[in-house]
Amino acid sequence: MNTNHKGDFRKDCIKRLKFISNKSKYSKSKLIIKKLENIIKDYKAENILLFLPMQIEVDIKPLILKLRKEQKNIYVPYMFGDSFKIVKYRLPLQKKKFGIYEPNNSFCKANKIDIAIVPIVGVDSINKRIGYGKGMYDRFFDRLNYKPKIVFTQLVLCKSEKILSDNYDIQADYIITG
Repeated sequence: MNTNHKGDFRKDCIKRLKFISNKSKYSKSKLIIKKLENIIKDYKAENILLFLPMQIEVDIKPLILKLRKEQKNIYVPYMFGDSFKIVKYRLPLQKKKFGIYEPNNSFCKANKIDIAIVPIVGVDSINKRIGYGKGMYDRFFDRLNYKPKIVFTQLVLCKSEKILSDNYDIQADYIITG
C-alpha cells in the first residue's frame, strides 16, 4: 500500500465532508441515527461504543441521549497512550487533544461491547476504514480479545476504487451513510 495515496484520499474526503451544509448534515444525521437505532435493536445491544462527533462527522448526540434514556450502557473513547480506552459516557465533557470532547477518566471496567459505532473519513475498495491517520481505533480493536459488531458512519460515502488499507486497518460489518 502506498501511504501517499492513502494520505491524498484522506485529504480529498475531508475536503468533501467540510462542504456539507449544516442543513444537509442535520437531515443526513437524522437518517443515519434511524438506521443505527434499527441495528442496535436488531442485535439487542446493551453495551454500545459511540463517539463524540467532530464537525465533519455524523451528529449522533441525539442517539446518545435516547440510548441513555433506554438505560443502555454507553461508552465513548478516552484517549490513552497511542490508542484509547473506553469509559462510560457521562457529563461534564471536556475538549481534549484534536478538538475531541471526552468525559473524565474512569477506572471502572467497561462491559464487553456488543456494537461499536465508528466514524470514518472514508473506506477503501474492500471496506476498510480510512480514519484521521492516528491509528487509534485500529490499535483499540486489535487489543480487544473479542470482536464486537462494527458499524462505520459517514455523512456521505467517500469510497476509494483502490485498496488503500494496511492489514491492521479495521473493517466494518456495516457502513451507514446519509
